[in-house]
Amino acid sequence: MDKIISYENLKRFAYTNEKICKKPIKGVVISFFGCGATFASVNDESSMGKRLAEMGILYITPHNNPWSFMNKQAFNCTEEIMDVLFEHYNLGDDIPIVYSGGSMGGQSALMYSVLSKRKPVACVVNCPACDVVDKYKNDENFSRILYSAVYHEDGPIEEALEKISPNYNVDKLPKIKYYVFHCDKDDLLDIKTNSDVLVAKMKDDFDITYHIVHGTGHAVLTPEMQELYDKYIIDSILN
Repeated sequence: MDKIISYENLKRFAYTNEKICKKPIKGVVISFFGCGATFASVNDESSMGKRLAEMGILYITPHNNPWSFMNKQAFNCTEEIMDVLFEHYNLGDDIPIVYSGGSMGGQSALMYSVLSKRKPVACVVNCPACDVVDKYKNDENFSRILYSAVYHEDGPIEEALEKISPNYNVDKLPKIKYYVFHCDKDDLLDIKTNSDVLVAKMKDDFDITYHIVHGTGHAVLTPEMQELYDKYIIDSILN
């Protein structure tokens, strides 16, 4: 299929703060959404978008399929969105980029760090889905979701799911800074089979900071942890 995303129709395919972002642009942040997110108010400015705009930081949320899990379609669409904005603003290869997100969005940020031609300076994630193979095998509610995500792949579904599971792709992750948050009461993505495993695999060879958020459920950061999460994103761009 021919590429159809352009600067003129970009708002159909992504939220960005580019209209209100102070120029020149100092950095780029992509925030990937969680599973099942909807876009009833895609034209409204997000609070994070406004905050980053004042700092000259371009903020992007691709409107990928809500069950995408950074599959081929989500990857290609995200790259297309990035290409449009980088070309329009003549952004160079040296501009700092951060990939971020929670839940499926955290998984997407990690896997996009592996796949994208533009390597970020940091990846900041909250309760990421690090092992979707385990999720497929042990949570029947996710069977149709993950089948949808990798339906186009050849071969056994377990092998296809390994390709989008960060825990199976640690050796492919770029050597950048990683900030991982996970809630210890998460009953959707168990910390023990997701972030605990990822961090254990990365701790010896990567620059990784791990925060266990105590007393909250899936992807619910305390106010203090939310401010720290945002601070890591901002500092990675400006410092």
